[in-house]
Amino acid sequence: MPENLPFEISLSLALEGIGAPARADYKAALGEAKLYLSKLIDAQDPLELLAILDRSDDLAEISSFAEALAAGAREIFVLGIGGSSLGGQTLSELLPQSGARTPRVNFFDSPGAGAFNAALEACDLKSTRFLAISKSGSTAETLTQTLLAAAVTRDALGEDKLSEHFAVITERNANALRQFAKTIGCPILDHPVEIGGRFSVLSAAGLAPAVLMGLNAKAIRDGAKSVIANVRANPNAEESPAAGAALHLALLRQGKLRESVLWSYADRLGIFGSWWRQLWAESLGKDGQGTTPIAAIGPIDQHSQLQLFLDGPGGALFTLISQDAPAAGTKVPAADAEKLGLSYLGGKTLGDLIAVEAKATARTLARHGRAVRLFRLGTVDEYALGALFMHFMLETILMGRLTGVDPFGQPAVEEGKILAREYLEGK
Repeated sequence: MPENLPFEISLSLALEGIGAPARADYKAALGEAKLYLSKLIDAQDPLELLAILDRSDDLAEISSFAEALAAGAREIFVLGIGGSSLGGQTLSELLPQSGARTPRVNFFDSPGAGAFNAALEACDLKSTRFLAISKSGSTAETLTQTLLAAAVTRDALGEDKLSEHFAVITERNANALRQFAKTIGCPILDHPVEIGGRFSVLSAAGLAPAVLMGLNAKAIRDGAKSVIANVRANPNAEESPAAGAALHLALLRQGKLRESVLWSYADRLGIFGSWWRQLWAESLGKDGQGTTPIAAIGPIDQHSQLQLFLDGPGGALFTLISQDAPAAGTKVPAADAEKLGLSYLGGKTLGDLIAVEAKATARTLARHGRAVRLFRLGTVDEYALGALFMHFMLETILMGRLTGVDPFGQPAVEEGKILAREYLEGK
């Protein structure tokens, strides 16, 4: 793997297979993408989501904020939706699959009344804390959950206890969530104004939940920095976000691309696909541009969607993320496998099976004329996730620039929010 980068990328199946774009078109797109990327990472006034990587003062502030909220807590409810929640949820998959940890962090990004109300009724409010996250401070779902949680806490413990049980992450600007926090006197951590919610995982919105879960926030940022360092050291490498953006663009210009599929065969990356799906859809689906993002998960979607992917209309670029098969793990007893005529499974682990399934799926897709690129990871940890976050954020921004759309903002979504509010007001 490239030095200090936790993954390697191969584009050979995408550039040399039946579904490959014309080599000249790819080279032209790559030249454009590299130019944009160079300007992006070497700008004198960089985007805040890049500038934040070199900060450490905010990490200390995030740590103190999380420590104060966790004091005396057995459970923490993170109230947020979309970009204010999916980054933290992705990081939560790094936690051990078994064993209890205190405090236990629970994410409530679905406003469904049943599950949330049931959780409020079941928890011990004395040892439960609430972290509300909304960049704008006006997200209706998050505000509703926050007000409901405050009401039951007030009824159970009294008004004067609210400040000990709540904390808020939102913009410094005047907004409803900040006003709520000021009213009850609870801690407030500023959300960077220039970093949109779906790009915020490397800021307090993603790192405060990470610290609450006992994860290493600095390692997450260091992983993100490794992507920038690799681009500067190896601008022509296939690991550069420019190469991925160029592949998308070349296929798009040739009319071969309608969908982008991110297919994870790596353990602990199930929610990562949901995080990426919002990033891609909300950033690029504008002015008639964009491709439909599809998040797939290893063997599950191999059994449920592969038939369509192989024998359907086509028009997708597949990004498969696999992990080096772990040597550890229980092996299938050779004698037991032999008795059932399954000798090929003897002495193999589940990791072995999933690794070869990823390889077989990639080859099969390529043979059916599908464009496929491969990510190969070693260990999935904070550093690796930080790198993946940064790679795909840069790739998304580049695609916006290359297709002539602003990757920031979501005007169509805002229109729907305004209409929903009008309905609630009876208009």
